[in-house]
Parts: sequence; structure tokens; C-alpha cells
Amino acid sequence: MSAAPITIASLSVMKSRGERIACLTCYDASFAHLLDRVGVDVLLVGDSLGMVIQGHATTLPVTLEQMIYHSAAVARGRKRALLVADLPFMTYATPEQAIASAARLMQEGGAEVIKLEGGAPMVETVRRMSELGIPVCAHLGLLPQSVNRLGGYRFQGRDPDSAERIRQEAQAMEEAGAVLMVLECVPAALARTISESLKIPVIGIGAGPDCDGQVLVLYDMLGLHPGKPPRFSRDFMAGGGEIGEAVAAYVAAVRTGQFPSPAETPY
Repeated sequence: MSAAPITIASLSVMKSRGERIACLTCYDASFAHLLDRVGVDVLLVGDSLGMVIQGHATTLPVTLEQMIYHSAAVARGRKRALLVADLPFMTYATPEQAIASAARLMQEGGAEVIKLEGGAPMVETVRRMSELGIPVCAHLGLLPQSVNRLGGYRFQGRDPDSAERIRQEAQAMEEAGAVLMVLECVPAALARTISESLKIPVIGIGAGPDCDGQVLVLYDMLGLHPGKPPRFSRDFMAGGGEIGEAVAAYVAAVRTGQFPSPAETPY
């Protein structure tokens, strides 16, 4: 593992070499230090904190101020990993609002890349942000902030029309200037097609083994969930051991392509 800081350029080189990118969510300085030390490439300060930290049923109650707080904590705890942070619900409804919110996440929260959910309606926002020097990570497929419109946390892109729409949106996001992409809960074949067609790195969650990297919610990976775990996740703490060993095992499994397995690839 290189001690040099991970950058967007670093991730692009990893993609070109076929080296898998290991990403985990992170919400505080102590975990940031541990994940950084064992070789996680990207720390995602996700609005998933609304569910796993705050105990909400969805991510919708999370505020920009809370995201800034947690992002700043993670920034203080890491040295090497790239720090990506979510814009929470309704903090980027217009390009102007997105730019203002992203500026705060970067200036006050220490984020290096800003992630936002949405396809075609967000293309112009991504273009405007990119033109102003804000690195953007697009998020397609299952959009947790749209859970009420979707009617639940359901896999996306399973029929030809919706799969083609996601593929076209991915291409549009790259053309608009996005530097990273997260694909959540889409069929493995669709994720593979998108990953192979885009120049930017594609990080999958519930999207099969052929993305350029993988991300999991940290608490799911550690088996810390009150209910049934996601079908695409794995408890790396099963059988005991230390947290650091579990995270290192996750990184190794991503690097070698052993995660996700066929059992962890629902579609």
C-alpha cells in the first residue's frame, strides 16, 4: 500500500490498471484513522449516518450542518484516503443551491469530492459544479433520498427500458464532468457495461463484481445492523477477530475480486 494520498488521478490509474478500489462509509475520526491505516482507498461520509448513527428510518432527516460536522471529523482522522461526502436531501435542488452547499462541505467539512444522487435532472447541476472546480461523484440506480417516490429500497434497471435509461444517464454524467460514479442496486450485467464504457471509476454497491471498486456501509460490513442485513453485504466480523482485521479482510476481498461473491450478487 502506498503512503501517498489518494486522489482522483490515483483512482483513474487504478481503473486503467484493473486494480479494484476499496471504499467504506465513515462518520468519525477514530474510524477514519483505522480505515485509513489498513488501506481503504475512499472514505464516504454518507447521509446513511441518518440511519446507522441517528436511528432514523431513512436518510431524509439528515441536514447539511450534520454532514459538515461528520465530514470534518473524518477529515481530521485520515491522511491517505480520498474523502467523499454526500449532499443531503434537498440541499441541491438548483445548481446555485448545490454549489453553495458543496462549497460549505468542502470549506468547512474538508470534503474532497461531493456526491449527489440523481440522473438526467442533475446533469446541468453537475456541469455547473464541475466548471467551478467542484469534483462530483454521481450516484445512479437505487437513490435512497428518493425512497418515498420509489416505494422502498428496490433494485433498479431490471427491465430493458430502465437499464438503458441508467446507462444513458451514466454517460451524460461523465460528459458533464463527474469524476466518480456510484452505482447502487443495479443488475451486474448493467454495472459491467457501464464500468467498461466510462473512463471515470465506477464504485458499486449491490451491483455485482465487475465495477472498478466496491463500497459498503461500514456498520453493515461489521455486522452492526438491528435488522436483516442487505442481500449484497457481508459480515466481515463473523467468527470473531478485531475490527481492524475485519476491515483489512474486506479490502483484500475487494482487491482480489472475492467480494462480492455470486451469493452477494442478487441480480
